[in-house]
Amino acid sequence: MTKLRVRGLTKVFGSQPRRALELMEQGYQRPEILERTGQLLAVADVDLDIDEGELFVIMGLSGSGKSTVIRMLNRLIEPTAGTIELDGEYIDALSPAGLRRMRQQKMSMVFQHFALFPHRTVGENAAYGLKVQGVGEDERRARAIEALETVGLGDRVDAYPHEMSGGMQQRVGLARGLATEADILLMDEPFSALDPLIRRDMQDLLAELQSGLDRTIVFITHDLNEAMRLGDRICVLKDGRVVQVGTGPEIIDNPANQYVEDFVSDVDRSRVLTAEQVMRAPRRTYRPSDSPREVLEWLDEQEFNGVYVLDDQERILGVARDDRLVKGIRDGVTRVGDLVIEDYASAGPDTLLSDLAAIAAHHTVPIPVLDREGRLLGVVPRARLLGALSNEEVPANA
Repeated sequence: MTKLRVRGLTKVFGSQPRRALELMEQGYQRPEILERTGQLLAVADVDLDIDEGELFVIMGLSGSGKSTVIRMLNRLIEPTAGTIELDGEYIDALSPAGLRRMRQQKMSMVFQHFALFPHRTVGENAAYGLKVQGVGEDERRARAIEALETVGLGDRVDAYPHEMSGGMQQRVGLARGLATEADILLMDEPFSALDPLIRRDMQDLLAELQSGLDRTIVFITHDLNEAMRLGDRICVLKDGRVVQVGTGPEIIDNPANQYVEDFVSDVDRSRVLTAEQVMRAPRRTYRPSDSPREVLEWLDEQEFNGVYVLDDQERILGVARDDRLVKGIRDGVTRVGDLVIEDYASAGPDTLLSDLAAIAAHHTVPIPVLDREGRLLGVVPRARLLGALSNEEVPANA
């Protein structure tokens, strides 16, 4: 369900925006418009559909227009043209009083530089949005404490910002956004001022919180790995225009143009692609009643060490390994199901390739990918995994 719908969103900085809009409609790009008119086309004809409960990332290099876009969503910057709908209500048409209510109740914002009041305690900072809403003091404090506990700062309610590290201050900023219980959380490069390790911790925290809170989040970043790690979908901007919108794997596998391809060339694929993107159907599986000799002959033909044995529900009973099969045949065993071992590791569809690599290093058979009920969806052979990590095309049957 679409929560936020944006159409034709445009921002021109300058005293003669109409002339810039005319040139934009004629197909002129930002540099040409600036040269001809002296007007800066910061954002040009942006269309977006952001779903309820989605963590939607807008990313691009410095000057791409991403921060201007997010500030137009709550009208901290007034659009020059275009429409913004939140739950079917046009934000760009709201009166000043209606805009204040929208900001207080429906949209919270977390800034890059924390924006904490130094003379207020952590609890008071976290409760500030509630104070603006007119919430009573007791309820404000209770909700602020709950939000601070959510971000791991429940014991610092009465501390002051100067007594806290940068990462802790940003947690307070996040708690302030959560405390209002707004439908949408706008986050403008919230972690970019943090040290790399603290930044990683904050990314982990946001991902964990989102899995439980299911808020609609619009997240701005210039860091591609951060975008790929956090975003359900990603919008790539260049010179104020949308270049591509898609999931991380979609953008990596099918870049819209050379700009996007160059942009994603250095991304850590192991932390973006998942087992579901690289798995294939198993070449063969067996049932418990099948003959050990038949299984061994197939393994010998394929030059494999083992194969999975499944029950009638497509769940793995174990691995039929060549050395066990040889011994079983000598001992007169007639059912392969009596020879399987459970010495295997599995993955889910969403398992990252970085995690699969650690498994594959000690695994003699392709890694099985299982659904929530434990049924086999596909397998990831080592060659296929290495090919995906190195961005080399691997044959479909590898």
